[in-house]
Amino acid sequence: MDRKVLDKKLNKWAKDLSQKDHKNLLDRLSELRSVFPFNEYEYRLMYLLDKEIISFSEYEVLRKSYVDANPYLHLYRKASRNFGEIWGQPHLINIDPRFKKPSKEIDKNYSGDYDLYFKDGKQIIKVEVKASRATNTKIRKGLEETALNFKSKEPYWMNFQQIKLDMVDVFVFIGVWVDKIIYWVLTNDEVKNHPALSHQHRGGIEYQIGVRNKNFDEFKKFAVKPTRLVATIKAKIGK
Repeated sequence: MDRKVLDKKLNKWAKDLSQKDHKNLLDRLSELRSVFPFNEYEYRLMYLLDKEIISFSEYEVLRKSYVDANPYLHLYRKASRNFGEIWGQPHLINIDPRFKKPSKEIDKNYSGDYDLYFKDGKQIIKVEVKASRATNTKIRKGLEETALNFKSKEPYWMNFQQIKLDMVDVFVFIGVWVDKIIYWVLTNDEVKNHPALSHQHRGGIEYQIGVRNKNFDEFKKFAVKPTRLVATIKAKIGK
């Protein structure tokens, strides 16, 4: 169940209101001010409950259906700045504890130039982590309000920024939808030669790669199951 389906469900219930109550609800919604966690949907549901259009058990069924269909929607609440560092890096470590945070104890030349590492024998494989969320580019609202499910036909653009080439062995890009997470593994050379790579700032040393609904298929060959991340990286680096 996405937001459109939820709206249809609530609108269908609202039609069971008396003409006076329905008009009253629309008037109140037109002037409604929202502050988290009190929003339009909370108000509509409370109004329907108060008017005995729905029961609490119906509300619970609806709530569970929506939550189950959007298991990663809560990730859209996190600030955009440094999303990969705040959520992405710990997420990879939780998937496979062989990913570790670097320090000068393991790499005397380390100066914050890569996010994670893991050891393959005596070799240290340097990993950069980038994470981004799919949002509807046609809507200018908050992240949660523009969040998309994986099968959505709406246009989206996940921009992986602050890419510095020739400093790591491999990049792990994490794409987040409300109901799906995809992991792409690209070596430094694969990123460097990818047609979607562009300068983030004119004349700067940082680059960006945008995964869009239009070029999504170009990244399919880099997609990796989470349980195969380390094995895939080893295979790519070992070539």
